[in-house]
Amino acid sequence: MRLEDGRHVLLHAERGFTVTARSTAAPGNGAVPLHETQGSLTQQVLIVVLPDDEESGEDHPWSWLAELAQARGLEVTADDLRGLPYEVVFTDAVSRWLTPG
Repeated sequence: MRLEDGRHVLLHAERGFTVTARSTAAPGNGAVPLHETQGSLTQQVLIVVLPDDEESGEDHPWSWLAELAQARGLEVTADDLRGLPYEVVFTDAVSRWLTPG
């Protein structure tokens, strides 16, 4: 979550996914073909953060995210969060990995 003063507040980082790459290049070549893009990884991240329980009726677990924000001292409701853009932010290491060298 990005605050008005520009700070980011991490609400949740306990979920994840794995991306594997297998090279068909000759052994010792070191080249691993990359078929992921920032867009494809963003879609995978959004799939990971969707609620596991489809009965919630929400695209994202806004109430749960609001509770996480409140636990960090932020005064925010699920409705407040619904009005914010959903942003996937990659670490510098992932961004470098996605940028062909």
